[in-house]
This record gives sequence, C-alpha cells and structure tokens, in this order.
Amino acid sequence: MTTPTTTSTTAASAAANIVEDYFGSPIRTLLGWVDPCAQQLSEALRAGSLTRARLDAIVEPYASRTLGLADVPVYGAGFIAALDLLADAHSHLAWWQGDEPRKLVLASQSINKEYIDYSELEWYRVPMSTLLPHVAGPYVDYLCSDEYTITIAVPAIADGRALGVAGLDLLVAEVERELTPRFAALGQQVTLTNGVGRVVVSTDPRCATGDSVRGGRLAELPRTFCEGVALDVIVEPM
Repeated sequence: MTTPTTTSTTAASAAANIVEDYFGSPIRTLLGWVDPCAQQLSEALRAGSLTRARLDAIVEPYASRTLGLADVPVYGAGFIAALDLLADAHSHLAWWQGDEPRKLVLASQSINKEYIDYSELEWYRVPMSTLLPHVAGPYVDYLCSDEYTITIAVPAIADGRALGVAGLDLLVAEVERELTPRFAALGQQVTLTNGVGRVVVSTDPRCATGDSVRGGRLAELPRTFCEGVALDVIVEPM
C-alpha cells in the first residue's frame, strides 16, 4: 500500500528532478562559455588593453548566445567584472537584456554609477568566494529589471585569477509560469525555496515569492536538496 509519506517522498524526488533539469540548462550554457571568455579577457589584460569597450566586445557574442537559449526564458545575460580589473573603470557590467536585447545602461538616478560596488551582492560575492556556480534570489533587481529575479552566476578564472562572473537573469514570473504546471502535475503542494528558506515559486496559493518558510507550517516538513542548483523543494500532501 502506498502511504502519504511514500507519495510525498516520491513527489519530492520528482520535483527536485524538475528543478535540476530546468536550471541545469542555463548553468551548462554559462559553463560552456565562461572559460574561453576568461582566456580572451586574460589576453587583453596581459596586453594592457582591457577597457570597458574591449570587455563589452568580448562578452557580447556570448551574451547573445545565452539570451537565445531555447529551454529557459533568459531575460538578461553578460559579465560582471571584478573590481579594479579594467584600465578605465573601477567596476563594470557588460550586460544585455530584454525581448529585443539591448545593452544595459544603469538608471540615471544612480550616482557615480561607474563606481558601483556590487562586491557584497549575492550573485557576485558567492561565486567569487566559492569559485562555484551559484543561483541567487529571488530578489528585486533594482539594477536591471525592477522585478523579482533569479540570477545564475559562474566565476570566470584565468591564470589563477578570478576576473569576475558570467551570469544570466531569469524573471521569477516566467519561472513560475513554467515550473508551476510541472509541479502541479505531481498531485502535491510543491514549494521551491532558496538556501535561506525564502520561497521562489509554489503551487500553494498561501506562499508568495519572497516569503520565509521558517517558523511556519512548512518549517517542519522535509526539504529535498536539488543537486547542483542550491535550491530546495518542500512537498506538502494535499
């Protein structure tokens, strides 16, 4: 006889597989181009010619390829330079976004935008410190979209030096539109959370993006880790 616990465990495993497959494609895409991109950047560094314009020219073909990814609706993609990497700027985002991709120009109200310090932002700080791919969010992206966003970032390393991170943005609204029906088909309430227990998407109407599951009814339920993605799924029998 199948018990509710058995059913929930099976659903949790299936939900984790859905998440791993969904986010695995964009992670593999970034991993596929970050090394050759880093080598080009390193060559420009050795030649003393790595400027904002040169970085943009190197990154744009890779960003365009990422924005054209068929499996996942990528909203933005590009490269965030390590601080003080460039000859003509303290910091720089080589970033393209939108349905008709355009280069990101930071909001006019940003003061000293060429000196923006993103060193403590999760999507930069974690991959630069761990040297591993990272899924950051959900968070409201005030730099790019002003919407709830998930950023996937991987470190760019050449000659033993971290040069920055290659990344892409997914709008949570699009992720929700694609993942919710797949979760719902499992016949259980499925909630996807990040590493600190904040809801990414959920089939449960009581759970909104950004809610914390700590201290609530979901806190006592098992969390199933999604390999290679640093996200968890919580399954609650209906």
